[in-house]
Amino acid sequence: MPFQRIQKENWSRREYFDHYFSAAPCTYSMAVKLDITQNRKKRQKIYPTMLYSLTTIVNRHPEFRTALNDKGELGIYSEMIPCYTVFHKDTQTFSNLWTEYVPDYGEFCALYEKDLEEYGNREGMIGKPDIPENTFPVSAIPWVSFEGFHLNLQRGYHYLTPIFTIGKCYEEAGKNMLPLAIQVHHAVCDGYHVAGFVNELQEFLHEA
Repeated sequence: MPFQRIQKENWSRREYFDHYFSAAPCTYSMAVKLDITQNRKKRQKIYPTMLYSLTTIVNRHPEFRTALNDKGELGIYSEMIPCYTVFHKDTQTFSNLWTEYVPDYGEFCALYEKDLEEYGNREGMIGKPDIPENTFPVSAIPWVSFEGFHLNLQRGYHYLTPIFTIGKCYEEAGKNMLPLAIQVHHAVCDGYHVAGFVNELQEFLHEA
């Protein structure tokens, strides 16, 4: 998990980072609709497919891998992996699992299924222990669709990693649509980057 520290004095984003991290701390969220019709036709499981697709696109762009490490240092992880929630129907609670990322879709899904089988029934917030530093959070609300979603984090102004929330799939004009909420920190990620991320993610899902 290499972590490359950012030398701010030579960083082209320094002015923007200082403004949105210190002078005017700012996070923001965006809710979008993704067309997953092709994924449904291929009978792909939506949750692992989204985890794989999100991680693939996150790992293509440094804006979504920029973080503060456990020492409070600003830098960029060479790779991120998903930390995601699983729901327990009996207690109506959830646990966090994480799965190592591999570029091959089938191999990733196999690793996901293995983690789900081994840790998915464990109660408590941490289902799979030893969560690495280089994770980003993904959660699912598969019971409801939404057009807006906001997380209110008390200490969110020091949290730089993107957060993704997946809603309930629904039909619209003959297509299968999936709501996705994306929350980012303006210090490291502008609207341009989020828009590019969404467009690239949609294209990737069509090809998955």
